[in-house]
Amino acid sequence: MKFPACFTGALLIGAFAMAQENPVRLNQSGFYTAGPKHAVVMGPVPSDSFFITTPDGNDTVFRGTLQPEMISRYSSSRTRMADFSDLEMKGRFVLRVPGMAVSYPFNIGDAPYHDLAAAVLKGFYFQRASMPLDAQYAGKWARPAGHPDTRVLVHPSAADGKRPAGTVIASPGGWYDAGDYNKYIVNSGITMYMLLSAYEVFPAYFDRLNVNIPESDNGVPDILDESLYNLRWMLTMQDPNDGGVYHKCTNAGFDKMVMPHNATQPRYVVQKSSTATYDFAAVMAMASRIYLPFGDQFPGLADSCRRAAVRAWDWAEQHTGAAYLYRQQAINRTMKPAIHTGEYGDGNAADERFWAYMELVTAVGGQKFDSMEELFAGHALPNWYTVETLGHWSAYRHPAKPLHKKGMGELFMRQADQLIRAAEKNAFGTVMGQTPADFTWGGNSNAATQGILLVYAYLASQNRIYLDHALSNLDYLLGRNAAGYCFVTDFGEKRPMHPHHRPSVADGIADPVPGLLVGGPNIRMEDGGKYPFREAETAYVDRDSAYACNEIAINWNAPLVFLVNALEALKVEAGYVKE
Repeated sequence: MKFPACFTGALLIGAFAMAQENPVRLNQSGFYTAGPKHAVVMGPVPSDSFFITTPDGNDTVFRGTLQPEMISRYSSSRTRMADFSDLEMKGRFVLRVPGMAVSYPFNIGDAPYHDLAAAVLKGFYFQRASMPLDAQYAGKWARPAGHPDTRVLVHPSAADGKRPAGTVIASPGGWYDAGDYNKYIVNSGITMYMLLSAYEVFPAYFDRLNVNIPESDNGVPDILDESLYNLRWMLTMQDPNDGGVYHKCTNAGFDKMVMPHNATQPRYVVQKSSTATYDFAAVMAMASRIYLPFGDQFPGLADSCRRAAVRAWDWAEQHTGAAYLYRQQAINRTMKPAIHTGEYGDGNAADERFWAYMELVTAVGGQKFDSMEELFAGHALPNWYTVETLGHWSAYRHPAKPLHKKGMGELFMRQADQLIRAAEKNAFGTVMGQTPADFTWGGNSNAATQGILLVYAYLASQNRIYLDHALSNLDYLLGRNAAGYCFVTDFGEKRPMHPHHRPSVADGIADPVPGLLVGGPNIRMEDGGKYPFREAETAYVDRDSAYACNEIAINWNAPLVFLVNALEALKVEAGYVKE
């Protein structure tokens, strides 16, 4: 069907308007053939009708009526929802509202997120320290190795009788944490959990996912090969003399916006902390069970991880209290050089202890770890400083008793139901946006983590409503949001081009490194920059100096890896595509 003639003028008007700001906010990657399909039209809206057409406007494939206007709770946005879930035609389309700019084009098909799923995992390859990124794998983003970390100094805060200050140790490998070039155990903890648990939930799916990294085709899933690159670095951060774990491997101060091989400041390991050591113990316990089937490829790895986990646990149990929490300002008052990189400080190690305990129950057992008496001890959604729920999620996957699995599943559904009820009042129809606290530093990871909880609720109930709402948060991250951005580099028509990410700034390439999730709207705007919009859900600017909203970080990419790959793994089972 030819597109109605009444839109001819609108198309001309829309070309200029879209160059300024597109009023249609939708998932810029696309939608599953038989899945939910929603877009938001920002007001004022001159028509109640909307149309889905081919990009050239020659064929109209769907007509619908916009839902009543809603006013957002966290910005001045006025929205009307377009629901075209009944459209199950495959192809590339746009959404049109008479008198408004046409939407960005989107796809409907059986694998709209296949490339995204691979790219966000491969984003970790681009964060590797201590090795060159070859063009065969990195394409135009190939670069020399940076930070060999074969001569790392023991900082006075980490010194003891066997390793006095200035002792030289080696701590190569691992991932750069974020837009900077330092490596942090605490943030690696939750990051590794997300990747390893994604494999543990969907092993058959990940067995088939090839993302073109140097280790591809070695008989090990790429997600485990990539995780191993960081796991081996983490092992170097454990003091072999006592089992404690250094908090981070870092410069004294942040590097300038230079390429990794041009960043040559001295590197240090700093204080052993209880939070880092418990996080390390949890990851090593997980790794000991997940890598066990790959003994031919990695002889002795599972046993080494198990021993490292137990030694770390023993150290942390013997070193409790405030003295073993990392306090950077206190260190800097008495020790030199002063450290001014990311602190990852935490005033309470109880949640890290709980997570480590739950992983050790599963991986080690025995007299030390033979009960799950603390199973229902809390339920906050996880982030790097609140990790108790990671233990709950593992307990669901590895219950000591059938009742534990049932109880955890019921807990997930109660939590998910709360998220869904709040989503009904959201002007963008997403679970993301529960409170203003969703829009703070790294808020986009909140959207991905909420999605993971909804995936678990689906797995526990087989009720597709939970997966539909998990998809709503992927929609948020890929464009259905007040800022109008797809927040993943190299995806979508309107996407971050200037993330706070040193290689992307310094490499002289117009396109940033692909597959990286930026932090997103942040009401606190801690970088002090000039933001064109300052409301909670619009406080975002695509500028490399805007680190409070436009930095990338491994702990933000990791839950997105879980979420988008979970959806791809479950799409047939959930009925989003037809076999």
